[in-house]
Parts: sequence; structure tokens; C-alpha cells
Amino acid sequence: MTPDDLDFVILRALWANADQSTTQLGQKLGLSQPATWRRIRRLQKAGVIAGRRLVLDAEKLGFGVTVFLGVKLATKGRVSLEDFERAVGAIPEVQTVDHVLGLYDYRLRVVARDLADFERVLRRRIMTMPGVGNVEANVLLSEERRPGPI
Repeated sequence: MTPDDLDFVILRALWANADQSTTQLGQKLGLSQPATWRRIRRLQKAGVIAGRRLVLDAEKLGFGVTVFLGVKLATKGRVSLEDFERAVGAIPEVQTVDHVLGLYDYRLRVVARDLADFERVLRRRIMTMPGVGNVEANVLLSEERRPGPI
């Protein structure tokens, strides 16, 4: 399935507000509710829309610090990538685990209540994991969410 221009308009609108009804969306686009629903359903069946998720405001929940960690594994032969991913994924403060190319093997997004809490997570949970070598931390100062190329 190749999305057409109207599909991209629908995707942009859903990206901005996935909670809107098909009736509301159809009215904005000049489509009937059934036509809007059929297009969305077709995009879902084709896997273009893979799901919907709830976005929480970490700061309002008491997690005021976000840190991106670059993690280089000490020896790839000692600990498998799957074992590392499973172990680091079990740490509740770790929000994302990205396997990347470049200076580091992994990029982690970690949230913490404050810098002292982050230090606790880093020292007690991440640095003690088998196979962890070099770690570089970058504290998030601000973030702007952008919809991407759609």
C-alpha cells in the first residue's frame, strides 16, 4: 500500500491529536465519518499506523531530570546484546533502549526525580551490569517534539 496525499493529511492530523473522533477528523478534512474510518482502518491494516500510545509528562509526575546515556559494552563476546537489552530494559527508569552505530553501542533515555536520583540509578543499576564499559551522560535541557517527515 502506498499512502496518498489524503492519507498523509490524516496521519498528520492523528499525530497532532490521536484522540479525535473520525467524525471530527472527517469534518476537518471534508470527508464523511465512514470514509474517514475506512481510510484509517486501511492504514492500520497496512501497518502504517502501528498503534497509539499515551504520552505522559514525566516532570509533572515528579521525574524532573532526563538523561541520555551512551553505553559502550566492554567486550561484546562476554555479554550478548540480547542479555544487555533484557537487563537494562528491566530498569524502570530506563525509558528507551536504542541499539546504535557509532561511538557507543546503545543510547538509553533515563528519567529520574533529580540528579541525586539519577546518580543512584547510574551507580547501582547501570554501571554494575556485566559488560558495561564506557558510559557518557548528556542531561536534557529542553525538548521540542516534531512530527517528522509526514
